[in-house]
Amino acid sequence: MWVRFARVRESACSQYDFIDGFARHMRDALPHASFIGFTGTPIELQDANTRSVFGDYISVYDIQRAVQDGATVPIYYESRMAKLALDESERPKIDPDFEEATEGEEVERGEKLKTKWAQLEAIVGAEKRVKLIAQDIVEHFEQRLEALDGKAMVICMSRRISVELYRELVRLRPAWHQEDKKGSIKVVMTGSASDPDWQPHIRNKPRREGLANRFRDAADSLRIVLVRDMWLTGFDAPSLHTMYVDKPMRGHGLMQAIARVNRVFKDKPGGLVVDYLGLASELKAALATYTEAGARDGQRSIRTRRLP
Repeated sequence: MWVRFARVRESACSQYDFIDGFARHMRDALPHASFIGFTGTPIELQDANTRSVFGDYISVYDIQRAVQDGATVPIYYESRMAKLALDESERPKIDPDFEEATEGEEVERGEKLKTKWAQLEAIVGAEKRVKLIAQDIVEHFEQRLEALDGKAMVICMSRRISVELYRELVRLRPAWHQEDKKGSIKVVMTGSASDPDWQPHIRNKPRREGLANRFRDAADSLRIVLVRDMWLTGFDAPSLHTMYVDKPMRGHGLMQAIARVNRVFKDKPGGLVVDYLGLASELKAALATYTEAGARDGQRSIRTRRLP
């Protein structure tokens, strides 16, 4: 029997398209083959389901087993919404009908104004809220560094928010801002010449790779990066121990993102996910899918630390 090994892409659905995608072409080419998929985050969407395409699991090595084996460190969860003390009307809500932003390119801002996503983005990126979060990140991360040397990633909902949060952070800590080869904080995003206000943060691929190398280097002064969806998959910086999440996320996208902080590094006891949007229910749902024993056992891999 011919056996075809096919690796499932985490962020693209081309593997699942039986009309004109990789899955269809492979089956046309090898009609009698067996297909086996390898993935760290199986997809469980209505139009893209790993088990529907490749069959049931042969073997599962989940995050709980990885922690027990010492292959990864545990992930801790901390909610910071209470500290922000926003009015109920100001607190952003996650629409479960939205696709994750990481599944596609960002829609132009003019088009986004017509969508619920634009309404949510306006709330999340409100000036008052950006200032509150910037102050909280500065205080929280500096306290973290007193106890544990390492790095942090901030996941923002849009490029606009990334830039505005960066500006507020460097207003609070001017010494963090310097040119590409120096400085403690950077925004990592793509863009074009039509984004005049964001040009200092738009870099070509070699310059972005230079930042990636700096961030991977535990001894480098680059401590904080702000991203929208870059570096959330396939990027490893073992000294990264804190992730600030300020973007609606769920399912495999959420699991891929938080896995950035679970890499083993020296005496790093664990990674910390700081939640500004109230993602606890989304995290529990994802754990129910991405742990072999389901939500009950899987939640032990994400240890909760809530603020009063």
